[in-house]
This record gives sequence, C-alpha cells and structure tokens, in this order.
Amino acid sequence: MLDKEIQEEFLAIIKEELVPAMGCTEPISLAYAAAKGREILGCEPEKIVAKCSGNIIKNVRCVTIPNSNGMTGIAAACILGGVGGNASAGMEVLEGMGEAEKERAKELLESGCCSVEFLDSEIPLHFIISLSAAGHTVEVEVRHAHTNIVAITRDGQAVFEKSRELADKGYAANRAKLSLETIKIFADEVDFLLIKDVYERQVRYNMDIAYEGISGNYGLGIGRVIREAYADGVVTRMKAFAAAASEARMGGCDMPVIITSGSGNQGIASSVPVIVYAREKNIPTERLYRALAFSSLLTIYQKEFIGKLSAFCGAVSASCASAAAITYMLGGNLSQIKATIDNTLANIPGIICDGAKISCAAKIASSLDAAMMAHHLAMQGKEYEAYTGILKEDTGETISCVGYIGKVGMHQTDKEIIKMMLE
Repeated sequence: MLDKEIQEEFLAIIKEELVPAMGCTEPISLAYAAAKGREILGCEPEKIVAKCSGNIIKNVRCVTIPNSNGMTGIAAACILGGVGGNASAGMEVLEGMGEAEKERAKELLESGCCSVEFLDSEIPLHFIISLSAAGHTVEVEVRHAHTNIVAITRDGQAVFEKSRELADKGYAANRAKLSLETIKIFADEVDFLLIKDVYERQVRYNMDIAYEGISGNYGLGIGRVIREAYADGVVTRMKAFAAAASEARMGGCDMPVIITSGSGNQGIASSVPVIVYAREKNIPTERLYRALAFSSLLTIYQKEFIGKLSAFCGAVSASCASAAAITYMLGGNLSQIKATIDNTLANIPGIICDGAKISCAAKIASSLDAAMMAHHLAMQGKEYEAYTGILKEDTGETISCVGYIGKVGMHQTDKEIIKMMLE
C-alpha cells in the first residue's frame, strides 16, 4: 500500500524535475545565471567573465543555442542571457528573445565582451558568471543543478546565499525513499489526477519536438534514416522518434522539452519510446501515464548514484528506464522489471559522454535497442545471473554499483575526455 509520505515526496520530485527547457540545458543554465545577474546589475553588462567546470565546457561547446540565430558556445550563452534573457522563465530563459536583442548579442560576442576561464572544481556542474558595467560587478554562482544558484554578490557584498545543505544537494525534494519497489507501488497506486497534468504536458511537449525532428532539417536527419534503413516496427519507430527529438533539440530547435534529471535528452529517452509504444499497442492513457511516472522516477533514481553530469552517458539510464516502464506497462511483475534493468546493465553500462551534441541522438537509439532487447528477454523469463560481470544479487545494488562506476570509477576518464576536447 502506498504510504502517504512517500506519495507526497515522489510528487514533489516529479514537480521539481519534470520542467520545460529550451535547448541543451547547460548553455541554457549559463544564460539563466547571466539573466539573473543582469537583474541585480540593473543594466546591460559591458564585460562578462564565465568560469566553468570541465563538464560545463564539454556540454556547451558543440550545441546550437535555441532562439539565437544559430549561435554556439559559452560566451554566446552568457551574452544572450545577459542581454535579453528572462530569469523568471527558468530553463526557458531565452524564449522571449527578439531580433534586436539577438543582433545586440551578436555585436557583443564579436567585440569579445565575454571571456571564458576554466574552473578547476571537483563539482561537475559548477560555474561562476561575473557581469560588470558602470563601475559595478555582480557575480552569480551555480552548483550541482542547472538552476541551483547558491550565491549572488554585488560589488563583493552578498545579495543572496543559499543554505549549505541545499547548496550541496542541488534540490529540495527528498529522494531518500526512492527504490525500485517504492517506485512501482507509487506508479500503481498514486491518484491518477495527481499526475495527469504533468504527464499530459510531457506527452505533448516531447512528442511535438519528436515530430519536428522527423520532419525538419536538423543534424544528419537520423530519425528519417532509421525509419528508412530498418525494418518497419514499433522498436524502429521508438528509436526514430526519440533520436529525432534529441537531434532537433541539439540542433537549435526552439521548442521546449520536459526534462528529467536536468537533461532534455534523458527526458526524451525516458518518455518518447514509452509513448510511441503505448500508441502502437493502444494502451489506455491512464496506464501510459503511470508507466511514464515509473520511467521518470527510475531515471532519477539511477542518476542519484551517478550525478547530473559525468563521463557516463545518461541515455543508458533513461533508455533502461523506458524499457523497464514498458515491461511495467504490459503487466510485467517486479521480477521481470528487475530482469529488464539487469539485462540492460549487463550489456551497455559504459557508453561515455563526450559532450552534448547531435550525435547524442545516435546514443539514444543504440541504448534503446539494447534496452528493448533486455525487455524481450525479461518477458520470456530470461535474465543474466547475479555476479555475471558487475551484476549483483539485488537490482538496486546493481544500479548503485553502475552509479559508482560512472561517478567515481570514470572520474579520470571524464578528465581525459575534457582534456582531449579542449586540445
């Protein structure tokens, strides 16, 4: 039976995590912080200094910023936010950018008003934006989560400072009770009306950008290639639409997506395949939304062990959650759901993250292929045995071990990836 406290905590997690964002979340996070800094500064900045951790640099350099007329890079993101961003819009900070503001941002970018410095930090998601004008300087620091502003100063005086606990966590909702068992109980028993609106929005937003990616001209057109090159079927369409949505997002499409664990790609990979499968199989709406709740919470649970940014590709976690949610949606029991997860993590627990870019779409497609194979094995009662490689007796322990590898074991890998990219 669903505990009332768990229900409230999980609803709070969903509300906190499943928010709309335009474009790749790292450049948008920079733009958000710069917009907040301009509010405190009170005028357009004359000079901007962006001190960024390696993972921020890695994830910003190759993606097109939405609603920017094709701009890319850290300096562009900061200038766009500093010139015309609306901090009150959160991760849709650049939604209201007009043509005049875009032109002004381009002028400032070409003038070299923004400099970028490497921030040697052990926190993967960490940056400090400094904006100066008219003899005043405002500094905005973000840690751990994309909108987690931990401190703002004006001319060296504190304007805002978050408590140490919230600053270090990066989130407010309590995640301590997340487990495979509690997630399933929540998905089974939560009052449908309490999750209806959030997942109705997720379906609308994430499928809209998927259709745009299939029909539009973004990147390599991977969604269309998958549909043309592979045998027609539900898995082909799942991969095609999810990859197309990611490619559009990374290619500068200004349509928002509903993110999960601070990532639009994870939001897409944990939802679009489940939605496409449900539509193909005529699954009732309520059953679909419960499966989406299962998928998003399982993605968040996995990422709790890894962190928002790392050398471990988040498409693996989200695709694993999607396939497990499909097992759940089809009436699979807890053992079959666990088998889906174990079978996936026995196969692809090590795709590296070499930054946000259009090829993330291909990683989503590959991860989904592996995850759906894991699903079909599980539905036939087939599962890799415990202690096969890194698999443990308990699926939750396997998830934590994969998380440890991604966060700690691949820490040096992350440094080497960043070093190669900077060279």
